[in-house]
Amino acid sequence: MAVPIPNLTALSSTTVKPAVIFTTPPNYASRLYDLLALKGHNPLWCPTITTSPTPQSLIPHLSPPSLSHFSAVAFPSRASIASFSVAADSLPKPLLPSHGPTFTLAALGKDSELIDTPFISQICSNSQRVKLLVPPTATPNCLALSLGEGYGRKVLCPVPKVVGLNEPPVVPNFLDDLKSGGWFPVRIDAYETRWLGPDCATAVVKKGEEKGGEVYAAIVFTSSGEVEGFLKSLKEFGWDWGTVRRRWPGLVVAAHGPVTAAGAERLGVDVDVVSSDFGSFQGVVDALDVRLRALGHE
Repeated sequence: MAVPIPNLTALSSTTVKPAVIFTTPPNYASRLYDLLALKGHNPLWCPTITTSPTPQSLIPHLSPPSLSHFSAVAFPSRASIASFSVAADSLPKPLLPSHGPTFTLAALGKDSELIDTPFISQICSNSQRVKLLVPPTATPNCLALSLGEGYGRKVLCPVPKVVGLNEPPVVPNFLDDLKSGGWFPVRIDAYETRWLGPDCATAVVKKGEEKGGEVYAAIVFTSSGEVEGFLKSLKEFGWDWGTVRRRWPGLVVAAHGPVTAAGAERLGVDVDVVSSDFGSFQGVVDALDVRLRALGHE
C-alpha cells in the first residue's frame, strides 16, 4: 500500500527534520515520496503540474490496420505508455497481424517495465515479432539514437500537449533527432501536461513569509515543466527564484537527470545535484541523500 502523501499545508509544527519539497505530478508522487521517506527524509509534496491521458487522439493510429503503417513506437515517458494502453483497451485486438517485419517498442529506463507480456499481447499475438528496445541512457536523444537508421520508416511518437506553460524543447528536439536518423516521426498529443495554476506554490511562500518559518533542506524537480510551473506560481506572489535562494540560502536543488537540469538552468534555476543514474527516481534520491548527509542533515 502506498504511503499517504502529505501536502505542505499539512506540515506539523513539531517536524524536526528539514523538509525535502518535491514538485512531481500526482501519477509519480507516491513513488518519489516512498523513496525519500525510506532515506529518512521528510518529503513534502508541492505539485506544480498534472498529467492526464488523452487516448482518443491515439485511437485512429492504433485501429487495425493503422498501426501496420508504422515500424516502431517511441515512448518518451511513462505517461505516454499509459495513454497508449488505455487507447488499445478500447480497440479490437491484436493491433498488428501475427506475421510481418519486426515492430519495435522503445521506452526509457524503468518506464519499460510497463511494456510487459500482457501489453505486448495487445499489439501482436506473435511476441517474436515485437522487439522491446531500452537505450542504455534514459534520455529522449539516446532513445532516438538507439532506434538506428530509419530509412524513411514511420515511428509513432505519443508525446505531451503542454497547457498553461511554454513547451520545453525536449519534444521538438526528440522529433528532430528522429528525423536526423532517417525516421518519419508522427507526433500524437497522447496526454496533457497542465499547469496546476497560480496557487500551486502557496504553501512554500506562506512558510517563507512566516517569522522563524520552516527550513527546507532541498527541492527535487523531475521535469522542466515542474520548474516553470513553480516559478510561474511564485511570480503571482511577487517572488522569484532569487527570493527563494535568499529565504533558504542552504537549499539544495536536485534535478532528475541532465535533461531536467538543463531545463531548470535555462529557466534561471541553478541546480546543485544532478542524478547520474536517471533510469528511475532512485538515482536522484540517492544523489540528494549523499549531498544532504555531507551537509550534516541526518
